Parts: sequence; C-alpha cells; structure tokens
Amino acid sequence: MKIVAVTSCPNGIAHTYMAQEKLEQAAQEMDVSIKVETQGGVGAENILTKEEIQEADGVIIAADRQVDLSRFNGKRVVNVNVREGIHHPDTLIQRVIDQDAAVYHDKEADETPRQTEKRKSGMQMVYQHLMNGVSFMVPFIVVGGLLIAIALTLGGETTAQGLKIPEDSFWKSIENIGALAFSFMVPILAGYIAYSIADKPGLVPGMIGGAIAADGSFYGSEAGAGFLGGIVAGFIAGYVAKWIKQIKVPKAMAPIMPIIIIPILASLVVGLIFIFLIGAPISSLFVALTAWLKGMQGANIAILALIVGAMIAFDMGGPVNKVAFLFGAALIAEGNYAVMGMVAVAVCTPPIGLGLATMLQKRKFNTSEREMGKASFTMGLFGITEGAIPFAAQDPLRIIPANMIGAMVAAVIAALAGVGDRVAHGGPIVAVLGGIDQVLWFFIAVIIGSCVTAATVLLFKKSVPQTVLQGATAETITTHDTEAVHHENKSSTTTEDDDDAVFHRDLIERVNTSMTRDDAIDQLLHNMAQQHYIRDFDTVKNAILERERASTTAIGMNVAIPHAKSDAVVKPVVAVLQNQNGVEWESLDGTAPKMIFLIAVPTNSNDTHLKLLQRLSRQLMNDDTREALITAQSNDEIYQILKEI
Repeated sequence: MKIVAVTSCPNGIAHTYMAQEKLEQAAQEMDVSIKVETQGGVGAENILTKEEIQEADGVIIAADRQVDLSRFNGKRVVNVNVREGIHHPDTLIQRVIDQDAAVYHDKEADETPRQTEKRKSGMQMVYQHLMNGVSFMVPFIVVGGLLIAIALTLGGETTAQGLKIPEDSFWKSIENIGALAFSFMVPILAGYIAYSIADKPGLVPGMIGGAIAADGSFYGSEAGAGFLGGIVAGFIAGYVAKWIKQIKVPKAMAPIMPIIIIPILASLVVGLIFIFLIGAPISSLFVALTAWLKGMQGANIAILALIVGAMIAFDMGGPVNKVAFLFGAALIAEGNYAVMGMVAVAVCTPPIGLGLATMLQKRKFNTSEREMGKASFTMGLFGITEGAIPFAAQDPLRIIPANMIGAMVAAVIAALAGVGDRVAHGGPIVAVLGGIDQVLWFFIAVIIGSCVTAATVLLFKKSVPQTVLQGATAETITTHDTEAVHHENKSSTTTEDDDDAVFHRDLIERVNTSMTRDDAIDQLLHNMAQQHYIRDFDTVKNAILERERASTTAIGMNVAIPHAKSDAVVKPVVAVLQNQNGVEWESLDGTAPKMIFLIAVPTNSNDTHLKLLQRLSRQLMNDDTREALITAQSNDEIYQILKEI
C-alpha cells in the first residue's frame, strides 16, 4: 500500500509539520508506505513527483488552506482539515486502505485541447500564442544585436556616414553573422505563433509566411511588412493548419497529413493571401508606423517614452510589460533603436531603485526586505525587472506607482538624449557589452530614474513606528536601535548562531499557579517586551487572539502553540511557558496545556525561523520529548532540550 499526502495550515508554522509527523508515525505502525508533502510558511517541501502520485493507492489532504488537486486527477482523495491529520492519522490511512473515499475528477484535466481553448477567453489564447512566438524570436535578436554591437565597438571606424566597418575587416564577418541572425526574426516569430496554435503542422507554413511577410519583393513593395506582417502570417498559418487537421481523411492518408499535406496546403494559403491580398497594405502600414516613430521629436517622443516606461514598470515582466518589450525589440530589425533604448532603461530602474531605497534608509525596511533589496539591485544590473516583484507583491499600492514614476522619468531622458539599444535586452550589462548608443546618457537615465524610484518609495513608505515598549523601559526604541540592543544581549544565549530565529533563556518561564489562556499569553508577551522583541504589546496580542478566534492553537497532548505575524514584532522569537498544573484553554483533545510556545514573527520575515519551528513542531509529536519538557525542573533543563531540537 502506497499513500501520498499533503499537509498545510493557515500560517504554515506548526500544524503543517505536526500533521506530517503524525501521518508518518501512523503509517510506519500500520506498515504502509507514505510520502507527505508540506505546504508551510517556507513553501512546498518534500514535493510529490508525478511518478509517486501515479503509483499511489490513495491521497490524503490534511489542510486548512486551498490545495491544488488537479495533479490527483483519477485518484481516491481523503480531504480533511489539518487537525484530523494530527489527531486521527490512523483513521485517515485506514480510509485509503478501505477505499472509503471518492475518486477525484479534475474537469480541466479531462478536457481535450479544443475544450480548453473554448473555455479560455479569446484574448487569453491570442496572447498565449503571441508570447510563444516572441519567446523564440528574442534570442535571435539578442544574438544578432550583440554580435553587431561587438563588431562595431571593436572594428568600427568613424566616417561621414557614422560608425562603419571596413569591407575587408575581420569584424565585417562578425557583423554579417549578426545581420543574418536578425533576418530570422520575423520567420521565427510567425513560425512559433503558428506552432502554438496547430502544433508541428503549423511550424513550416508559419515560417514560410513570415519569410514572405519580411520580403516585400513578393508583393511589389520596397519594404517588407515587418513584425506586424509576421504576427498576421503566424496566426493565419496556424489557424489554417489547425482547420485542415480537423478534416477527416482515409486512414491511409493519416500518416502523411502532418508532414506533407497540411504544411503544403497551409503554406500555399498563407503565401497567396500575403502576395495577392494583405502583404502590400500591411507593408504600407508598417512603413508609416516606422516613419512616424522616426519622426517623433521633442514632446511627441516624450509622450511615447512615458507610455513605454509606464508599461514596462506596471507589471514587471507580465503581459503589459511584454507588449512594450515586443514593440521595442521588433523595431530593432528595422533600424529603429530608440524605442528599445527607452525599454532598456525602464526595465532596470525599478529593481535598482528599490535596492537603493533599502540601502539609503534601512530603518524603513525589515531584515527580509533589506536582503530582497540586495538581490533586486543585482538583478537590475542585468536588466531583470522581476527583481522588483517581491516588493510589489507585499505593498502594491506604494511600490508599483513608485516603479512607474522612476521608469517613466528614465525613459523620457533616454528618448530626449537619443539613447538607442541594438539588443533585445536592457540594463547596464547591455551597455558594458557595447549594445547601447549614447552610453553616457544611458547611465544618466538609469541613475536618475532609479533615484526617483528610491525617493518615491521612501516618500510613500512610512517609517517603522517608534513606539514605547510595554513592559520594557520608558525610552523609545527604533528598529535599528532594537537590533543593536538585541545583538548586545544575544551572544551565547540563543540557540542559533544567526539571529533569524531565537530561543532565549530569559524567554523561558516556569509557573505553577492557576492561569487562563489570556493570562498565559500576557505573561509570555510581557517577557518578549522586556527583552525588546516586540514594539507594541497590544498589537501583537490582538494578532495572537485573532489567530485563536480562527481555531484554537491548543493542539492537545498538553501543548499549545499560539502564534502570529505582526509588524510590531522586531524579529522571529519563541517564548516558552511551563505550567505543570495546566492552563485553562480550549484544547482539541480536552487536555490542559502544560507547555506553551508563543511564536511571534515580523510580517515580512524570512523563512529561517520557520525551519526551526518545523523541527520543534515535529519533535513535540514525540512522546518522550514532550514529557521531558513538561517535567523539566529548571529553565536550563528546558533550554537544553530545545537547543538539541
């Protein structure tokens, strides 16, 4: 008997791992093979593979959060809350053995591709097909642009017509290779749009249609239809090939349909449509668009730059960003580098600006955010806008406008200064490799735009409040000051060498008096306040009680683990209370808690403390460990047990 399971609780701090431990213990006693995936605060761990799910006789979901069930399509699924996993693991396993569970059917998994496409909106599918073509096109532009940039930088000579490479130079060959890479852009774009629509039968007609679109001689035009023609050719070829695929043919013809019949017919259709109907009009439209862009000066180009900068920074790599990026990248092949120049500065200003903000005023950011800032800054140097996403996800109403303002400023400066980018990528890395025209102005635009983003973020983002610590001294302590005090007090009194998650000797207390749940929470929070781990007593207490209202954290077995996240917590910490008489607390199994572990973490803390708490939660399921903590006769004895955990 093989079983797979998933455990998850609302905060992902304790119950997730307790349920895992109890399921594994019960499975071992019942001689059943089990693998448990945990979806806790540190993310998914011990992830189930497709093979393990396929081989499993059943699935146990013990979770209080939404779990994606689509991968368990066709399997018997026992779906319960996480408490059942902790207190009745043997019952859940027995249900799988007895096949006492319904077979889960995922409607989307059972759909045919045609049904899936019908379910999705038309715009979703169009965007999906277009992005498939773009993803294959971009490497050709990057390679071509960089090769041309390197050749011009190392082998170019100044002439009356600008920077030119002599015909007999070695670097002319490098330039020619780059130009060849560029020539593949439109056929690749069209081919993989068609491939996304019709699979392999669409690839050849899409590429042929794209090549015709790029070569105006087919339809009597001096200029080709460019990337607009390539997009149109790709969609025509794809849907024509898809339509032909649906025609019923004799079995004898079926093997040659995808490799001969469909490509030939679809290629003829898209080619003839372009040559006799739409090639010339699209070419005229593309020529007019290119001329309009080249003719933009002053206020007009500034408006375009504002639009491009806002689109790039709005969703940081999402659909809106990709549309602006595609627009700039496609124009490179037409010799218009200005739009990509705007894109090149806009893509890097949000991550660099946010990194600068965390460096300039550290007190406005917690430890986790400062670490994110370092990563964001580095990603910005390589033109990766996604480095700003973690900040935007946490505080979108402040971060996204700040990103957009900085990117718009940078794009306008680049546009007015004539910055150009010959490569379908951005960031300082492109300038270092020689892909940027007007390099000095490029860096000026990036620096000013990043500083604007940083200043706007700091203006929008309130400082961490300076509040008096209840139960501590009367002096006001800021985040920075608190951390300094904490480092001074810490030395050898914590269980970890770093200060990401702390068991402090002074946060362990033993009492034998009658106590209610609120008495115990007050006592533990008072100890935290005295040691400067929390900035506001009432804020943290309200967060703890809010969690209790959702469901009791007295998990049974004489243990309670109240916990919460709050901005009023300085850093992750665990306070411990032993009361051998038991605390009055609504418990899942009716036992009065004798060991209480109060866990408090900052809202945006990293996951080091969660790793520690995972170990603690699992060890509390061990009867010997739990009994040793309950009967310990001194704070040091409790501390040593926790240190071993």
